[in-house]
Amino acid sequence: MNEIQQIENPEIKLIEGDGDEVTLLIEDGQAMQGWETALMWESADILCKYGSQFLEVGLGLGISALRIASNPATRHHTVIEKFPQVIELFRERNPSPPPALEIVHADFFEYIQEIEPESLDGIFFDPYLVPVTLWDDEGLWAGVMPAVTRALRQGGVFIPCFSTRPVLRWQFVHHFDRIVVERRSYASYATTDYVKNDTGDAYIQCFVRTR
Repeated sequence: MNEIQQIENPEIKLIEGDGDEVTLLIEDGQAMQGWETALMWESADILCKYGSQFLEVGLGLGISALRIASNPATRHHTVIEKFPQVIELFRERNPSPPPALEIVHADFFEYIQEIEPESLDGIFFDPYLVPVTLWDDEGLWAGVMPAVTRALRQGGVFIPCFSTRPVLRWQFVHHFDRIVVERRSYASYATTDYVKNDTGDAYIQCFVRTR
């Protein structure tokens, strides 16, 4: 996967506003905001219904990582994070994380190729890719998704970050035979620029490996 070129040292900032507003900025892009907490918790709880060994891609503010690792059913939860400064910010804010949580500084596109087949019960997938145009690279996803499904046991699940559009994520849909969608409401910040409306419906897509 050497052809994948992500920015190695992007500018990263943590912005805390009025009340409990918090925003993680990567290259001036809103990588994650605190209003996502309820949706992240919901996604984490769905993931944890499928087993005890999990992988998460993208640490962000650590909202889902802490939720998954704190679940009584979780035996081990590994989080892969590309950017060291994101890890440092998380550790500053969370000096005593759950024992089940392991954070690894690595590039997911390389890391996933080395994972033992059928070793995971679930993957939560929410990386902030830089540049964001990587999301549009059809060849990239066609190449990496077989490694993702191979790492899941039969009956295991892959849950990407929620979407505010009722459309299945094209990067993943052709690699799974069963997809469960949960609809939830959301209310973002007035400053949020990655959702069309401040309030509305969000869709949690759970892709299940059936064979």
